[in-house]
Amino acid sequence: MFSEIEPVEASAEDIVIRACPTLVEENQNKQEFLWGYYFCIENNSSQRVQLLGKNWNITDDKGNRFCDDSLGFKGEIPMLEPGEFFEFTSMAPLSSPNAVFYGSCKIQKEGQKESQDIKIPTFMMSVNEPVSAHLN
Repeated sequence: MFSEIEPVEASAEDIVIRACPTLVEENQNKQEFLWGYYFCIENNSSQRVQLLGKNWNITDDKGNRFCDDSLGFKGEIPMLEPGEFFEFTSMAPLSSPNAVFYGSCKIQKEGQKESQDIKIPTFMMSVNEPVSAHLN
């Protein structure tokens, strides 16, 4: 479902996050738009990293804001060895043809007491524009 779209990418602290949205279904008469999104979180550091959760936001062009500020990824709290990656997909039903997706992932490196937020790549979800438009 996501293979035709060029992913956008952000990196920090040797953690690379790639994101790719796609319009799954639309009904313009009813103003219903179902967006799918894919994330790949890659650990390029020399330490084990645990993915604790996320704070993802979608703001549409009508000013509606949707937030997923939760622990884990569909019940998983993955531990990534150096060189490993974790893939995650989900869906977002919107009532507007245009929105922006932004936020961060919360990680904790092995041996560190404090967690840190790693920014995800910001991207547009627009029926009228290429969905791979990168805003960073």
